[in-house]
Amino acid sequence: MADTAVTTKKPKKIKYRNKSSFYKQLANQKYLQVMALLGVAWMLIFNYIPMGGIVIAFKKFKITRTIAEAPWVGLQYFKEFFMDDNFLNIMQNTLGISLLKLIIGFPLPIIFALLLNEIRNVKFKKIAQTISYLPHFLSWVVLGGIMVTWLSKTGVINDFLVASHIIKEPISFLGDAKYFWGLSVISDSWKELGWSAIIYLAAIAGVDQQMYEAATVDGATKLQKIFKITLPSITGTIALMLILQVSGLLNSNFDQVLILKNQINVSRSQVIDTYVYQVGMTMGKYSYATAVGLFKSVIALLLLVIANKTSKKCLGRSLY
Repeated sequence: MADTAVTTKKPKKIKYRNKSSFYKQLANQKYLQVMALLGVAWMLIFNYIPMGGIVIAFKKFKITRTIAEAPWVGLQYFKEFFMDDNFLNIMQNTLGISLLKLIIGFPLPIIFALLLNEIRNVKFKKIAQTISYLPHFLSWVVLGGIMVTWLSKTGVINDFLVASHIIKEPISFLGDAKYFWGLSVISDSWKELGWSAIIYLAAIAGVDQQMYEAATVDGATKLQKIFKITLPSITGTIALMLILQVSGLLNSNFDQVLILKNQINVSRSQVIDTYVYQVGMTMGKYSYATAVGLFKSVIALLLLVIANKTSKKCLGRSLY
């Protein structure tokens, strides 16, 4: 009988991470760690520590005494907001402007990024990107003043429309409430179009170029490449940005609305953010304003959870 050799495999040694190497890595990244710590500190100071003040939404707070001394009133201020005569109008304006920005403003940066990606002239592409970025760096205080001038009866927009025979007489765009929603959406899209497209351009840059080469060999057109390669490849980025956009549905760009709002168009321009500022900062109703702000935050959290679960179920992509 032949002898059979029995071989036994030695168990693999489990390698534990050396603590010294971890601290050495931290030391090598000390400047990056300091930058990260500054960001964390900023978030704690301005985002988390102030959350302790949410309690005044359930108290009758006055500036002359501390939060601890203020008596509890429960859900009184929430009920007052829901029963307020302006509640329906405020919610209508907030949701109306935000939904229009979601429907119109969200796809525009994607389309713009796709168009820029198809430009083969590098110099022209850089010029187009630079011009589209510029409005983002202007604050709404500056841009709002420019828009007020442009949109006046003697402004360049009315001069152009009258000269083009589109309208017969100049229109006071900010003096008529029916134009406010459209102006809000158009101006916000114009200001943020180029800047919002950056993240989509970055996602498109990461698409495997061999897929385009193979599609070219197969005789695919540019539109077929966009719909069959580019868009499916950046679906994850689009889904994440859509989740964030939906979660901020009750945000109507406070700076923009505050600058363009006036007593004439207030019926179509009063949103939750400006209402909170009005009752809190100008009328001194801090508890009431906090309750309204907390209501908005809770709704935003619910929208975030719903949008995240929907995206995870339909697309397999989510924030968490």
